[in-house]
Amino acid sequence: MPAGLKTVILLSFVLAVGFLLIILSCALWANWLPLLVALTFVLAPLPNALFAHCGGDDFSSHDSSGPVDLGRFLTSIVVVTGFALPVVLTHSEVVRPGACVMSIIGGALVYGTILAYSAVFRQDDEYD
Repeated sequence: MPAGLKTVILLSFVLAVGFLLIILSCALWANWLPLLVALTFVLAPLPNALFAHCGGDDFSSHDSSGPVDLGRFLTSIVVVTGFALPVVLTHSEVVRPGACVMSIIGGALVYGTILAYSAVFRQDDEYD
């Protein structure tokens, strides 16, 4: 099923809600540190995107090469940082618990939207 206009509208709406939650978590409590969550979740897919094409096609059909695994590892570090940063800031009483919850939910929505967009609009490089 090809991705249509409804898919783009749904993904943009979810992305806007995610960014709205992150910005509200900052603005409602007058502390702009949870905005770092948006930065981490926007940058999270970058290592996967950079290292995805480094895998060799000569030995196996699955992506188990060193550079691809490194990209996945770096992506997982950034994603865990995105979830852990608000919790650490809440534990140290720099950020309120409500801001922590809102920024985690908003960050998960942003990262999920980026993953869904890349999955829906992926172009296969194979020429069949």
